[in-house]
Amino acid sequence: MTHSGKEDLRTRRANINQKTFYLHYDSLDDLLRKVQNELAQAFIERTKGLKRPRDLDKITREFFLSHEELGKLGERITCSGSYHYISRRITNDIMGQVWKEDKNGSPSPYIQNIYMAYVSQSTLAIYKQWIADGKRIPLEDIIQIIHSVSFIVSTLHCSSVLILALVIHRISLQTV
Repeated sequence: MTHSGKEDLRTRRANINQKTFYLHYDSLDDLLRKVQNELAQAFIERTKGLKRPRDLDKITREFFLSHEELGKLGERITCSGSYHYISRRITNDIMGQVWKEDKNGSPSPYIQNIYMAYVSQSTLAIYKQWIADGKRIPLEDIIQIIHSVSFIVSTLHCSSVLILALVIHRISLQTV
Protein backbone atom coordinates (compact mmCIF):
# COMPACT_ATOMS: atom_id res chain seq x y z
CA MET A 1 0.00 0.00 0.00
CA THR A 2 1.33 3.42 -0.79
CA HIS A 3 0.81 6.75 0.93
CA SER A 4 -2.87 7.23 0.15
CA GLY A 5 -6.30 8.20 1.42
CA LYS A 6 -6.67 4.69 2.87
CA GLU A 7 -3.63 5.20 5.07
CA ASP A 8 -4.95 8.61 6.13
CA LEU A 9 -8.26 7.01 7.13
CA ARG A 10 -6.48 4.24 9.07
CA THR A 11 -4.22 6.64 10.95
CA ARG A 12 -7.28 8.72 11.91
CA ARG A 13 -9.09 5.58 13.10
CA ALA A 14 -6.11 4.68 15.27
CA ASN A 15 -6.00 8.23 16.70
CA ILE A 16 -2.50 8.70 15.34
CA ASN A 17 -1.46 11.83 13.56
CA GLN A 18 -0.38 10.92 10.05
CA LYS A 19 2.83 12.93 10.40
CA THR A 20 3.69 11.06 13.59
CA PHE A 21 3.09 7.74 11.87
CA TYR A 22 5.37 8.67 8.96
CA LEU A 23 8.15 9.69 11.35
CA HIS A 24 8.39 5.99 12.25
CA TYR A 25 7.26 4.19 9.08
CA ASP A 26 7.34 4.87 5.36
CA SER A 27 4.02 3.10 4.82
CA LEU A 28 1.53 0.72 6.40
CA ASP A 29 3.46 -2.07 4.68
CA ASP A 30 6.52 -1.12 6.74
CA LEU A 31 4.49 -1.35 9.94
CA LEU A 32 3.00 -4.67 8.85
CA ARG A 33 6.44 -6.08 8.05
CA LYS A 34 7.71 -4.99 11.48
CA VAL A 35 4.79 -6.76 13.18
CA GLN A 36 5.39 -9.88 11.05
CA ASN A 37 9.08 -9.89 12.01
CA GLU A 38 8.27 -9.47 15.70
CA LEU A 39 5.76 -12.33 15.64
CA ALA A 40 8.18 -14.60 13.77
CA GLN A 41 11.10 -13.77 16.10
CA ALA A 42 8.95 -14.35 19.21
CA PHE A 43 7.96 -17.81 17.96
CA ILE A 44 11.54 -18.67 16.97
CA GLU A 45 12.72 -17.68 20.44
CA ARG A 46 9.90 -19.66 22.03
CA THR A 47 10.84 -22.83 20.11
CA LYS A 48 14.61 -22.41 20.35
CA GLY A 49 16.31 -25.76 20.83
CA LEU A 50 13.43 -27.76 19.35
CA LYS A 51 14.28 -29.77 16.25
CA ARG A 52 12.05 -29.96 13.21
CA PRO A 53 10.40 -32.38 12.51
CA ARG A 54 11.39 -34.49 15.55
CA ASP A 55 9.81 -32.10 18.09
CA LEU A 56 6.72 -31.31 16.02
CA ASP A 57 4.44 -32.09 18.97
CA LYS A 58 6.27 -29.54 21.16
CA ILE A 59 6.33 -26.99 18.35
CA THR A 60 2.59 -27.50 17.82
CA ARG A 61 2.01 -26.96 21.54
CA GLU A 62 3.97 -23.71 21.42
CA PHE A 63 2.02 -22.62 18.33
CA PHE A 64 -1.28 -23.03 20.18
CA LEU A 65 0.01 -21.39 23.37
CA SER A 66 1.51 -18.43 21.51
CA HIS A 67 -1.64 -17.88 19.48
CA GLU A 68 -3.73 -18.05 22.63
CA GLU A 69 -1.51 -15.32 24.12
CA LEU A 70 -1.94 -13.22 20.96
CA GLY A 71 -5.72 -13.51 21.35
CA LYS A 72 -7.81 -12.06 18.52
CA LEU A 73 -4.69 -10.97 16.61
CA GLY A 74 -3.44 -14.56 16.43
CA GLU A 75 -6.89 -15.79 15.41
CA ARG A 76 -7.26 -13.21 12.65
CA ILE A 77 -3.80 -13.68 11.20
CA THR A 78 -4.21 -17.46 11.09
CA CYS A 79 -7.90 -17.90 10.36
CA SER A 80 -8.99 -14.98 8.21
CA GLY A 81 -8.62 -15.42 4.47
CA SER A 82 -7.88 -11.70 4.28
CA TYR A 83 -4.69 -12.25 6.25
CA HIS A 84 -3.54 -15.48 4.59
CA TYR A 85 -0.55 -13.78 2.95
CA ILE A 86 0.54 -12.39 6.35
CA SER A 87 0.30 -15.82 7.98
CA ARG A 88 2.23 -17.36 5.10
CA ARG A 89 4.99 -14.75 5.29
CA ILE A 90 5.38 -15.26 9.05
CA THR A 91 5.51 -19.04 8.58
CA ASN A 92 8.06 -18.70 5.76
CA ASP A 93 10.19 -16.36 7.90
CA ILE A 94 10.13 -18.82 10.79
CA MET A 95 10.94 -21.85 8.65
CA GLY A 96 13.64 -20.03 6.70
CA GLN A 97 15.48 -18.99 9.85
CA VAL A 98 15.02 -22.32 11.59
CA TRP A 99 16.35 -24.33 8.65
CA LYS A 100 19.25 -21.90 8.24
CA GLU A 101 20.23 -22.28 11.91
CA ASP A 102 20.04 -26.08 11.85
CA LYS A 103 23.58 -27.21 12.64
CA ASN A 104 23.01 -30.66 11.14
CA GLY A 105 22.27 -29.12 7.78
CA SER A 106 18.93 -28.16 6.38
CA PRO A 107 16.93 -30.68 4.43
CA SER A 108 16.48 -29.91 0.77
CA PRO A 109 13.91 -27.23 -0.11
CA TYR A 110 11.66 -30.00 -1.40
CA ILE A 111 11.66 -31.79 1.95
CA GLN A 112 11.07 -28.45 3.68
CA ASN A 113 8.03 -27.97 1.42
CA ILE A 114 6.68 -31.37 2.49
CA TYR A 115 7.04 -30.42 6.16
CA MET A 116 5.25 -27.14 5.47
CA ALA A 117 2.45 -28.92 3.62
CA TYR A 118 2.00 -31.24 6.59
CA VAL A 119 1.94 -28.36 9.08
CA SER A 120 -0.46 -26.28 7.02
CA GLN A 121 -2.79 -29.20 6.34
CA SER A 122 -2.81 -30.51 9.90
CA THR A 123 -1.86 -28.11 12.69
CA LEU A 124 -3.19 -24.96 11.03
CA ALA A 125 -6.34 -26.70 9.86
CA ILE A 126 -7.02 -28.05 13.36
CA TYR A 127 -6.37 -24.60 14.86
CA LYS A 128 -8.76 -22.98 12.40
CA GLN A 129 -11.44 -25.59 13.14
CA TRP A 130 -10.95 -25.13 16.88
CA ILE A 131 -11.45 -21.38 16.48
CA ALA A 132 -14.48 -21.88 14.16
CA ASP A 133 -16.02 -24.17 16.81
CA GLY A 134 -15.68 -21.42 19.39
CA LYS A 135 -12.82 -23.08 21.31
CA ARG A 136 -15.31 -25.48 22.92
CA ILE A 137 -12.46 -27.90 23.65
CA PRO A 138 -10.09 -26.66 26.38
CA LEU A 139 -6.65 -25.59 25.13
CA GLU A 140 -4.72 -28.38 26.88
CA ASP A 141 -7.20 -30.96 25.53
CA ILE A 142 -6.88 -29.79 21.90
CA ILE A 143 -3.08 -29.88 22.21
CA GLN A 144 -3.30 -33.45 23.56
CA ILE A 145 -5.67 -34.46 20.76
CA ILE A 146 -3.23 -33.16 18.14
CA HIS A 147 -0.37 -35.01 19.84
CA SER A 148 -2.42 -38.24 19.87
CA VAL A 149 -3.44 -37.88 16.22
CA SER A 150 0.17 -37.14 15.21
CA PHE A 151 1.34 -40.23 17.10
CA ILE A 152 -1.30 -42.41 15.40
CA VAL A 153 -0.39 -41.04 11.96
CA SER A 154 3.33 -41.57 12.51
CA THR A 155 2.68 -45.09 13.86
CA LEU A 156 0.52 -45.90 10.83
CA HIS A 157 3.22 -44.50 8.56
CA CYS A 158 5.90 -46.66 10.22
CA SER A 159 3.61 -49.70 10.00
CA SER A 160 2.95 -49.00 6.32
CA VAL A 161 6.66 -48.74 5.60
CA LEU A 162 7.32 -52.00 7.45
CA ILE A 163 4.50 -53.80 5.60
CA LEU A 164 5.73 -52.44 2.28
CA ALA A 165 9.27 -53.63 3.08
CA LEU A 166 7.95 -57.09 3.94
CA VAL A 167 5.92 -57.27 0.73
CA ILE A 168 8.92 -56.21 -1.36
CA HIS A 169 11.09 -58.75 0.44
CA ARG A 170 8.53 -61.51 -0.15
CA ILE A 171 8.21 -60.60 -3.83
CA SER A 172 11.99 -60.63 -4.20
CA LEU A 173 12.12 -64.11 -2.61
CA GLN A 174 9.47 -65.36 -5.05
CA THR A 175 11.37 -64.11 -8.07
CA VAL A 176 14.59 -65.83 -7.05
